[in-house]
Amino acid sequence: MTLTVSELTIHHGAICAINNVSFTVPKGQLTAVIGANGAGKTTLLRTLSGLNKPTHGHATWNDHNLLHSKPETIVRHGVSHVSEGKAVIPELSVHENLELGAIWRKNKKEAAESKDRITSIFPRLGERLNQRADTLSGGERQMLAIGRALMSKPQLLLLDEPSLGLAPLVIEQIFQTIRDLTTSMGLTVVLVEQNAMGALKIADNGIVLNLGKVAVAGTAQSLMADPQVRAAYLGY
Repeated sequence: MTLTVSELTIHHGAICAINNVSFTVPKGQLTAVIGANGAGKTTLLRTLSGLNKPTHGHATWNDHNLLHSKPETIVRHGVSHVSEGKAVIPELSVHENLELGAIWRKNKKEAAESKDRITSIFPRLGERLNQRADTLSGGERQMLAIGRALMSKPQLLLLDEPSLGLAPLVIEQIFQTIRDLTTSMGLTVVLVEQNAMGALKIADNGIVLNLGKVAVAGTAQSLMADPQVRAAYLGY
């Protein structure tokens, strides 16, 4: 199974947010999509998860067309999207937020096993199952957002700025968990990040978006070793 994006173009009114973008993400690999604010990163993920409509192009996952499906249909085809801003429902408990992630799963025993696995990955969530989500720290809310996405048993995980607003030590922990999930669960991951260096350090491949276009793409190591990429996008 491969995520294949071909000649994708997305407009917001008169603005071209994504311009003729093509790339592939092989099964079980983590691809970091980096770039400045306004590069089109969030628009790209929202379109792959069915929240935005494209102007032109193709995107498929496991032979399923992602661009003309409802978000709930895309979830049922094994795609989970964790949106920017630690997206959880604040009035609900940790347990209830996790349960929402399994709403499409028919096998309740497997769903319960998934919750046990998630609380083993994120022990803090296990300690706070009965707490409201709005009482959690920023890092804990991000763990809950990722955990809820995992409850749908995805094969493809789309992560939008998971490090946003978090302390450096928490960012390091979140990034390491994302890398571990890719390896241990065989997940395919698209990670959108402004924290370019942190994302590339855990990624297999990288894509640099600039004003809606692919400026450069390659292995994460090759991007970090490229002096022009380092100067323009990595800050050193």
